Amino acid sequence: MYRETIDSIKGLNTDLMDRAQARLDSLTKPLGSLGKLEDIVKQLVGITGEAFPRVDKKAVVIMCADNGVVEEGVSSCPKSVTATVTRNFMKGFTGINVLTRHSGAEIVVVDIGVDDELNCEGIINRKIRNGTWNIALGPAMTREEAIRAIEIGIEIVGELKNRGINLLGTGEMGVANTTTSSAVAAVLTGNGVEDMVGKGAGLSKEGLDKKVSVVKQAIDINKPDPNDPLDVLSKLGGFDIAGLAGCFIGAAAHRIPILIDGFISSAAALVAIKIKPEVKDFIFPSHGSAEPGSKLIMEALGFEPMLNLEMRLGEGTGAALAFHIIDAAMATYTQMGTFGDAEIEQYKPLE
Repeated sequence: MYRETIDSIKGLNTDLMDRAQARLDSLTKPLGSLGKLEDIVKQLVGITGEAFPRVDKKAVVIMCADNGVVEEGVSSCPKSVTATVTRNFMKGFTGINVLTRHSGAEIVVVDIGVDDELNCEGIINRKIRNGTWNIALGPAMTREEAIRAIEIGIEIVGELKNRGINLLGTGEMGVANTTTSSAVAAVLTGNGVEDMVGKGAGLSKEGLDKKVSVVKQAIDINKPDPNDPLDVLSKLGGFDIAGLAGCFIGAAAHRIPILIDGFISSAAALVAIKIKPEVKDFIFPSHGSAEPGSKLIMEALGFEPMLNLEMRLGEGTGAALAFHIIDAAMATYTQMGTFGDAEIEQYKPLE
């Protein structure tokens, strides 16, 4: 399924995008005056192949997994927090619960590698195993496990497509996943580890130095091939990153617009785009995470986030906020009157 899905991905429908631009130019406003909202509309049209795309059924997929590198003391949180927060998603009071309710979206929580038996109604159990191995000592997972994790993301998107979901966000939960994301992103972007690594959940200066050292050690020991994204992912990543990479690939295959959240999901998007460059056309960046590596990934991919709110919560919270921007873009496109409606002569571009 992995290879077949990747091979099925095609580019945007540029003919419909040109028609969308013509309609945008006919609306009662100066040409191009809605700025990036117009770009969002055209991309949605190109992704879906629909003249008037619907984005009313939204979901944030949250991939949850533990990371063996937590053994190195790279996080201020104990490993048990992964399982606790994953369960709390079902209680309705976490940050992503609040913000998805506010944007009219649902959450889809996937246990792809939590080191605990959750046994919690509503959590989708697609556990590969109870967390990855410690990347400071060797590979995080086998290449086959990385492919399987990607396939799980593809499968989840396919199931949501069948339920009528037409707009996706990405989120995650996994203690120490800023460490794995930093390692993956440093190799795939070519940036220095010191520039990529941030304080995560709130490390001290000493903790940050330790985290940098661990990431360097992981890269040195595993010797990932930067020209082989699957090699980088399997040696340095996490099941959550791999599952989200599958979500981005699956969204492109099913022609569903999908949003990056923060640092971890941007690392997953980076992996997906390195595997299949056309995936980039189906992605919207939601916000600029306060994690330093997020900005470097955005620059490497040529993305400009919609929002800059200095957030670093994860869970998909930035994506949930950006849903409002996409709703606003589509509202202007579908509800504004044309110059014909207003009996005003249409603006013409100046020479």
